[in-house]
Amino acid sequence: MRPYDDPCGVARALAAVGERWSLLVVRELLLGPKRFAELSRGLPGMSQNVLSQRLRDLQAAGVLTRHVLGPPVSAGVYELTDWGRQLEPVLLALGRWGARAPLTSVAGLSVDALMLALRTTYVPGLAAGLRGVVQLRLGVDSFTVEIAGEDLRITRGTAERADAGVDTDPATLRDVVFGRRGLADAVAAGAATVTGDRDTAARLLGSFRRPDPAGTVGTGPTAG
Repeated sequence: MRPYDDPCGVARALAAVGERWSLLVVRELLLGPKRFAELSRGLPGMSQNVLSQRLRDLQAAGVLTRHVLGPPVSAGVYELTDWGRQLEPVLLALGRWGARAPLTSVAGLSVDALMLALRTTYVPGLAAGLRGVVQLRLGVDSFTVEIAGEDLRITRGTAERADAGVDTDPATLRDVVFGRRGLADAVAAGAATVTGDRDTAARLLGSFRRPDPAGTVGTGPTAG
C-alpha cells in the first residue's frame, strides 16, 4: 500500500489497516486468537496467499502478533495486540454505519461477523428488564452472551453457568434474530435446540433489529 504522505491521524490509520481485507482480519480476531486455518475459514473469499500477506502487514504495523500455544496443542495463533484491540469500537461503528447500506451479497456471514452484527444491532429497549446468560453453540464455535439491560457482552467459549442454551447454525440464527424466521418454527423444524430457560433465550434473540436503510426518514430500527 502506497503511503499517503499525509500527517493526519486518519491517513496514518489507513496506512496501517486500510488495505483490502485488513479490517476483516481484525474482525475475525476481536473475540480472541485464531489459527491460520480458522482465519481462512472465516474469510472464504480471501486467498491464503493474500491472508498470509495481510497477516504479515498487520504484524509489522503492530496490530497483531503471532505466538505458539504450548502443550498439549502446539500450534501458532494470531492475536490482536493492545493497540489492535482498540479498533473494536471503530469496527462496531463501521458495522452500524454499513448496516444501513444496500445489501448486495448473498453470501453467509462468518460466525465472528455474525457476533459483531449482534453487537451492532442490539436494541436495549427490546430487552428491558432482561438479565441472563445464554450459551450459543454454532457447530464447533461456542459463545457466551451476557445481557443486562443496556449492556450486551459476547465472549468466545463456554460459560461456567448459563440460564439457557441455543444450538443451531449461523444461517438459522441470523434468520431468527433478524425476524425472517420464528424461534419456535426453527425448533419445530429441528434447525435449533433450546435448553434451560426458553423465555430468556427467546427474549434475547428478539432484541436485535437492523437499522433503517440510508436515505430513509428517521433512524429507528426495522425488522429488515
